[in-house]
Amino acid sequence: MVDRKATKPRIALCHDWLVARRGGELVLEAIAEAADSLANLDIVYTMFDNGAPIGKHTDELLRQSSALNSVPDYLRRWLLPLYPIAVWQLSRKLRARHKERPYDLVISTHSSAIKAINPPTDVPHVCYCHAPARYIWNQPGDYASGLMGLGLSLIRPFYKVWDRKTASRVERFLANSTHTQTQIRRSYKRPSDVCFPPVRTGFFTPSEKSIRRDHWLAVGALVPYKRFDLAIEAANKRKHPLVIIGSGPEEQKLRALAGPTVSFESAETDVQLREAYRTARLLIFPQLEDFGIVAVEAQACGTPVVALAKGGALDTVIDNKTGTHFQRQTTDALLEAIDRCPKHNALACREHAERFSETVFRDQIASVIREFIRRG
Repeated sequence: MVDRKATKPRIALCHDWLVARRGGELVLEAIAEAADSLANLDIVYTMFDNGAPIGKHTDELLRQSSALNSVPDYLRRWLLPLYPIAVWQLSRKLRARHKERPYDLVISTHSSAIKAINPPTDVPHVCYCHAPARYIWNQPGDYASGLMGLGLSLIRPFYKVWDRKTASRVERFLANSTHTQTQIRRSYKRPSDVCFPPVRTGFFTPSEKSIRRDHWLAVGALVPYKRFDLAIEAANKRKHPLVIIGSGPEEQKLRALAGPTVSFESAETDVQLREAYRTARLLIFPQLEDFGIVAVEAQACGTPVVALAKGGALDTVIDNKTGTHFQRQTTDALLEAIDRCPKHNALACREHAERFSETVFRDQIASVIREFIRRG
């Protein structure tokens, strides 16, 4: 009797770090799910792993970490100069495993260093790129200041050379947005295909039972680059209700800035977050994001989005149809866009959001996997 599992092709998954279940990890889980019926998966190669649960398909796999994993998690970003060594170690482990049980394809999901993993000879490497490392290439000021900022300024030129050189180890890049596609071309001098990340449009849906109110909404980590200060200043100026959902190091500063119409709330469950989307007049999205899944979740619930006209929002928000764009990160520009934001457009928002569904993503990833498997 033929062992079908033994005859299926084998895929190695690689991810920068498995320390929390965030957007990048949801993409990894979706890739693992898409690959599960087509190939055998056994290991995720990662620089750091603290055992955090990611999802059913990812959690079934073994995790192979680098020597840096023994360092406390809070020091992880201080170890940037050692990332190339960590990836070199993982490459050796990948090749050793390949000698025992050959791989047919390597898939990495990259936002820092893991795309530099060196696959075994004649084994293709597909990289799903969330962004070339932002703190190196595009947004260094948003990630570090003080001593860490000084360290970044010293290491950045050397890291860029290594990062660009090792892009040759990738046979095909998949970009999570047209913005990232441009960044890959600028940083790595490589073409890429756009494959939008999966959004849970089956969960984030409109509901006739939810009552649409007039307040504005902002959702996300309370960190400087999210620019929630703009949303607060706009609400203060108009004396309009604004609900902010999130936590982070900027919370005290933002609370001090907030006027009486601004409230900070928590959404401890996805059900609570969905209801927040369903009841808001609009979502304010004032930051530059490579993709920005929050903007799509809101539209999936029928809520229009007022977004900065940069980055992933150019893909995810249709100006004057599913929301509005504003060109400058100023209070006046934001307010003008809020005034223009369409009303009663829940159907248009929902239809647009479905372009980014989990099913669409899985079909695209499965198509890429089949292509490389057939070629092998």
